[in-house]
Amino acid sequence: MPKFAEIEAPTPTFEAVAADYQRLNELWDNSGSDDERRLAVRQWDDLCRQLATWENLVDLHFNQDTANPEYKQAREFCDELRPKLTELAVGLKRKLVNSPQRPQLEADFGQQAFALWEADVLAFDPRIEDDLVREAKLEAEYTDLQASAKLEFQGDTYNFAGLAKFRVDADRQVRYDANRVNWQWFTDHRDQLDRIYDEQVKLRDSMAKKLGFDDFIGLAYKRMKRVDYNQTDVERFRAAVREDVVPLATELRRRQAAALGIDRVMYWDEGVFDPAGNPQPGGDHDWMIQRAKEMFHAMGGGLGAFFELMVDCDLMDLKNRKGKAGGGFCTDFPSYGLPYIFANFNGTKGDVEVFTHEIGHAFQGYSSRAQPLNDYLFPTYESCEIHSMGLEFLTWPHMEKFFGDDAERFRKIHLTQSLLFLPYGVAVDHFQHLVYARPTATPAERHAMWREMEQMYLPSRDAGDLPHVPMGGQWQLQRHIYLSPFYYIDYTLALTCALQFWVRSRDNMAAAMEAYVALCRRGGEAPFRQLAESAGLVPPFEAGCLSNVVQQAKEFLGI
Repeated sequence: MPKFAEIEAPTPTFEAVAADYQRLNELWDNSGSDDERRLAVRQWDDLCRQLATWENLVDLHFNQDTANPEYKQAREFCDELRPKLTELAVGLKRKLVNSPQRPQLEADFGQQAFALWEADVLAFDPRIEDDLVREAKLEAEYTDLQASAKLEFQGDTYNFAGLAKFRVDADRQVRYDANRVNWQWFTDHRDQLDRIYDEQVKLRDSMAKKLGFDDFIGLAYKRMKRVDYNQTDVERFRAAVREDVVPLATELRRRQAAALGIDRVMYWDEGVFDPAGNPQPGGDHDWMIQRAKEMFHAMGGGLGAFFELMVDCDLMDLKNRKGKAGGGFCTDFPSYGLPYIFANFNGTKGDVEVFTHEIGHAFQGYSSRAQPLNDYLFPTYESCEIHSMGLEFLTWPHMEKFFGDDAERFRKIHLTQSLLFLPYGVAVDHFQHLVYARPTATPAERHAMWREMEQMYLPSRDAGDLPHVPMGGQWQLQRHIYLSPFYYIDYTLALTCALQFWVRSRDNMAAAMEAYVALCRRGGEAPFRQLAESAGLVPPFEAGCLSNVVQQAKEFLGI
């Protein structure tokens, strides 16, 4: 396997790719047998893998160093070319989904591919090419703006990832002061943040209407390739969270205040659950990698050999540094059959959580690298997140390697925060539905919408006198809202499934691991509900999907 530095993806030209598509279209049009049609699809898929490798490498480089002018230029070129490449791909997909030979092709490649391609056809038209370029530029502007933040605290300068550890410091005054610095930046940049999002909302609404949708919500569901559930299903799930989880979250916050010895959990207290502070991993980056090797070899299922590959081939970028974009993600290079994970270690327990989360994505992508289509290498997003969140819970028995005597404390906090995340995650989703249902709303009205969501889903939240948060601005730190609209409910749907893996692992870890690895190997060959059910999981849209998880969590936490 090549090391990361050896991975190459030549920059394509539109003319060359267009010529490739012309040849592929002619091959398809002139095919007279099933074998010839299968050959056309496979050659097209090879081209898709090559282009995806290039696009992903460009995006990764930009996130690794947002200030690098060459990476910026490459990202801008990619953003401008991407809609043209989409047009070429959609043209061929349209032929495939409307082909008289579709039943045989579905037998060869699976029905899921055609469901995905139909969604792509509905989500694109050449009339929105310029709009897509503009959308990408706005997304890059937000990423660049956040990455350029210089936050002065205790005599040093930090980015958001670097400051984050002080926001969960054991000293309440330190975390209050760090939160003030964090949110003052948002106050200082409020006009720019509001302007970027306002332009995004109106642009996305305009694109949706050009494509025949009533609003962007319908287009967003197609973009997210939600082929086996709809807005009504999501609304039903949000209602289940309000009924089953919000009351529990309120009790968890009450218990948290008692544990911290305070009257009320304030916003700057939300991430701390013990007067001594949250447990921290016992070493630095290199120490963590060594512990992870031991853990994954002990878990079996192929995880140990896979992680050795990730280390040996330099397929991880985990250290925080100046100019690096925030957050964490997994990407891949399909032409090589290799994944890559990106994160920002800052010395907190979140390093272990983000790390195991992204390794879950990477392991799944690697496990399904033999799938016949590029579209099957990863499933749709809500299914993807089962693998990542599921691995967070399946690694629980090995947390002593990272936290020593604090491992049990870590497990209780991790479960508590997972339960508390469910109301926040659906609040983000509900907020976006409100925003795109009223695209002409003012920035002030959008901030009021977020306050409404906090009252509905996060009734215990109190931001006191912090800048920006009390006026309904906390959502602007959530990158997904700007960069991946409607990609957030996916975390909550997947978490509901991952918690079921946790419940199963308490009874039979071997069986849970076996089901997990089998699910990873399936990649994206089926839609969300089918994948979940194949692993013995109850889809989140069914009545009572959360009740057993909540009951088991209460038992574990002693509630």
